[in-house]
Amino acid sequence: MRAVIQRVRCASVTVGDERIADIGRGLVVLLGVAAGDDAEDAARLARKTAELRIFADAAGRFNLSLLDISGQALVVSQFTLLADTRKGRRPSFTQAAPPEEAEPLVDTFCATLRDAGAEVRTGRFGARMLVEIQNDGPVTIILDSGELERPRRG
Repeated sequence: MRAVIQRVRCASVTVGDERIADIGRGLVVLLGVAAGDDAEDAARLARKTAELRIFADAAGRFNLSLLDISGQALVVSQFTLLADTRKGRRPSFTQAAPPEEAEPLVDTFCATLRDAGAEVRTGRFGARMLVEIQNDGPVTIILDSGELERPRRG
């Protein structure tokens, strides 16, 4: 699972002529689900996203998280984050999970963010969307669930 996280002043998603979601200060999370990802990957990535300290404190240092600032999150499913461009000029998307596997994991990611205390809005899974982002900083962070520390057992 891969997330491109952008700190924003505001953002919105439009499908066709309908604006379906908008947020103020917070994070836009472009989320790609890979084949083989599971609910624990989604939950761990969501917790990391909620607690990622990329908002400035009074001294201007990155010390505050989305939860600390009571910010909003806009989560947009984006399978193209799993593009393989090693061969040729046309990206391959074989590493992306099929929609019937990906959609429940996007839902798990969003539910975990909400359970952590974040206000979450979403795009529309599988739809062609216009995403407007006012990136603040700009600050853009890439997280990959395979690179996150796994909790110790026993």
